[in-house]
Amino acid sequence: MAAAAAPLCGQDRKSRREKKEEKMEAREQLKQMKQSEKSQWMGISVEDGDTVYLASVPPSWIFSSLDPKKQESYRQYYRLVYNFNKVYPYAKMAAKIQDIVDSTIAVSNFNHRQEEAYLSTMQKELLNAFTPVIRGLTTSQGKLVTRLIDRETGKTGYKIVKEYRSGVSAVFWQGVARLFGQNLKSKYDPTGEDQVTEELVHKWESGEFRDLYYSIFFEYPRPSPIPPEYR
Repeated sequence: MAAAAAPLCGQDRKSRREKKEEKMEAREQLKQMKQSEKSQWMGISVEDGDTVYLASVPPSWIFSSLDPKKQESYRQYYRLVYNFNKVYPYAKMAAKIQDIVDSTIAVSNFNHRQEEAYLSTMQKELLNAFTPVIRGLTTSQGKLVTRLIDRETGKTGYKIVKEYRSGVSAVFWQGVARLFGQNLKSKYDPTGEDQVTEELVHKWESGEFRDLYYSIFFEYPRPSPIPPEYR
């Protein structure tokens, strides 16, 4: 029995040595992966001597096929998707700027003259930064962005003008609305006229919009040129 136990003990030591070597090899592989800038990091797990690579795969979205009999409707939808991708970041930016302006005025205790001076300065900065962008929008894009601004800020163009008067948001976005013939009193209607646009907003927020855009145009959407200070 003692003679038989000796080889088993030797095999056990060999097995432990092999497992140790495998773990060392796995650590070395992980080290090499971390040192390589071009490699994508992956997790690994050694189970019963086998090395298993672990990776997180992003979700893929599947969209229904198109009805060829509704070509005109789909052309309109494609145009809306394209325009939405281009202008929605500006609507979100408008809400951010409004928050900055309102909070600055609230904490600064400006008198009337100081507030007007602050708004005038902001107005000039925004006009210098975004006039080329506004001039590059089509009529349909201009109308869409004014409606999306109402969604993001909770204020129609008319209400913004009434509250800010000659202030930054009033002058800037009223100019956008007039340029594209938009009714300043028109409200965003997520369950009516703007229902399809609202669906795109939800897709944007869920991360689905990027794949939707690719499924239509066979390329991923390009980011809108927004200055870093307003992102």
